[in-house]
Amino acid sequence: QVQLVESGGGLVQAGESLKLSCAASGLSSSTYAMAWFRQAPGNEREFLATILWSDGASHVADHVKGRFAISRDNAKNTVHLEMNNLKPEDTAVYYCAFKRSRTHIGVYYYIYTYEYDNWGQGTQVTVSS
Repeated sequence: QVQLVESGGGLVQAGESLKLSCAASGLSSSTYAMAWFRQAPGNEREFLATILWSDGASHVADHVKGRFAISRDNAKNTVHLEMNNLKPEDTAVYYCAFKRSRTHIGVYYYIYTYEYDNWGQGTQVTVSS
């Protein structure tokens, strides 16, 4: 059973940086990818970034590219989301997600919620202006 626990959220001012962490337990060598999503009140859960567990290849959503970066630490079974130059619009609950196996052949980025198998409880990020 895979368990994901996010941490690192909090209250920051616009322009500041924050680094989120997602500690995973129950992962196997077959783990394929992990990702970060966020959801603000009244909005859909939106994709932020994903990373392949094997080689670290990553993809970041256009609307946060240049400010956000995803990374992983295989030895610690942890994935991070580094957020820079935060804006009030970034205020949301941030979720970590796990994908068990590959489901597409060729170059493809898994950006939809239904493509992931497990989710953490989320961590709140609030950015004040």
